[in-house]
Amino acid sequence: MKSEKNLTISVLGMGVMGEAIVAGLIRNGLILPENIHGSDPRRERIKEMHLKYQITPHADNDKAIQGANVIIISVKPQRLNGVLEGLNGKIDPNSLILSIVAGASITQISAGTNHSIVVRAMPNTPAQIGKGITVWTKSAQVTEKQMDYARQILGAMGEEVFVEFEEYLDMATALSGSGPAYVFLFMEAMIDAGVHLGFPRHISEQLVLETVRGSVEYYDIKSAHPAQLRNEVTSSGGTSAAALYYLEKAGFRTAVSRAIWAAYERSQELGKGKPGETPK
Repeated sequence: MKSEKNLTISVLGMGVMGEAIVAGLIRNGLILPENIHGSDPRRERIKEMHLKYQITPHADNDKAIQGANVIIISVKPQRLNGVLEGLNGKIDPNSLILSIVAGASITQISAGTNHSIVVRAMPNTPAQIGKGITVWTKSAQVTEKQMDYARQILGAMGEEVFVEFEEYLDMATALSGSGPAYVFLFMEAMIDAGVHLGFPRHISEQLVLETVRGSVEYYDIKSAHPAQLRNEVTSSGGTSAAALYYLEKAGFRTAVSRAIWAAYERSQELGKGKPGETPK
């Protein structure tokens, strides 16, 4: 993309992930800021993005997509159908659509826009600092050059993993897309437990943060199975053994597995246009 002087990218939806994409592209020097065209229904938001990143702002999607080589759809699932309807028949036949909308299938995007060149991707929130992981796939009509565009755009947010089968995207939504929420909840529970033990909250937060950070880096360096690393820190009859026994007895693994399965089912529901429901 660095050699593509006239490449234009449109980002429809300037929420958290839309901004993550813009920030990643500019941070990695992949495109000139003015060649990023953005739109958002909130005028104050698109103005903020223009001032922060010097992108080209637009009040509506019609103007934002004019002349775009890549059109990135980063709106909330509940707004998707209206956005697709507005794009129908207006996209250049050679443009690439890259959707990061949770649950929205390639078929849904293609049918809604009457456009067959589609990449579907699922990033996660650490993409905001270039530490995300994105799983993506494509329609048969996407060219090698457009695949390269997708790799570089998604790679600007962190790691990217291409998969052949689209059904993996709903799985990725549940596992890595929603995954940071599970990690933050676990960290919150540990911090609260530390406060309950008697630590000042700021010390408890520091201990938990560095424990999680160090554990991930240790796992990355050791390249061993998590069970092996867990055994290393679990002495017979020791404190870790007592804690792990209670977690297993409380159904920790089952709760995590069921939570991820619930997220997977919800991702599929979103793809079918079902409104929000309280999980059973």
